[in-house]
Amino acid sequence: MKAEKIWMDGKMVDWDKAQVHVCTHALHYGSGIFEGIRAYKTENGTAVFRLKEHIDRLFNSAKIFKMVVPYSKEEFKQAIKDTIKANKLKSGYIRPLIYRGFKELGVSPFNCPVNSAIAVWEWGAYLGEEALAQGIRTKISSYARSYINSTSQKAKICGNYVNSIFAKMEAIEAGVDEAILLDARGFITEGSGENLFWIRNGVIYTTPTTTVLEGITRDSIIKIANDMGYQVQEKYIGRDELYISDEVFFAGTAAEVTPIREIDNYQIGEGKRGPVTENIQKKFFNIAKGKEDKYLSWLDFIQ
Repeated sequence: MKAEKIWMDGKMVDWDKAQVHVCTHALHYGSGIFEGIRAYKTENGTAVFRLKEHIDRLFNSAKIFKMVVPYSKEEFKQAIKDTIKANKLKSGYIRPLIYRGFKELGVSPFNCPVNSAIAVWEWGAYLGEEALAQGIRTKISSYARSYINSTSQKAKICGNYVNSIFAKMEAIEAGVDEAILLDARGFITEGSGENLFWIRNGVIYTTPTTTVLEGITRDSIIKIANDMGYQVQEKYIGRDELYISDEVFFAGTAAEVTPIREIDNYQIGEGKRGPVTENIQKKFFNIAKGKEDKYLSWLDFIQ
């Protein structure tokens, strides 16, 4: 994971020189917000997937976290495109970050400046290429997803992901690929960095966004599935409904559409990628790679 340039506060900086002060507020207290975005190689060049929606969410996160971004949405979009061009990126991952910088230390962030950065790099399947076809093994985490009133579920706040880190470390040490977290009531929420879908009797279900992030890939999957004629419903469930589901899959910018073949040592369905998941996965990648005219508005092409 390395590229040539990183955009920092309006300037292109060499990758190895993109540095912050050790007393940066976000380093000590997690006072940053970020996005995960992907760019895909298409027949018409590199295209960023749903850039508008990602930047809208980034600025909503800033609003919730009381950060005044020193750039407009259009300026930030252009900065992302410029960073992609500066690194000659054909396909890969994009990480915009807005964070409280260095001035003073203390819990209050208000006296610290608001800084910005954009990094891009080549990155394949988050959980491995094999996972996209064969599915992954997961476990229900012993760590509950952060309580709805303990932080914001609508903002991608850096500090929120400590919860995810604990769940991910636990999963890895248990010998599986990923964690699934419950909320404080015991209902299924999502993975450490992915929304969750499950299929029973031909109906696709997902957790309501009350307790999970409003995932942009999640939203894409719902729209795609509806267009394909599937019924999609939001529902709160316990872990045991996942055990007896026909199919389960993760959806997220990093994870894309990743099937789940096992949860808590329970085989899901046939123990491999199921037909509904495969159909949606194929459609999703065709859209992201510019092969579906109906969805071209979801792509921002790099000229």
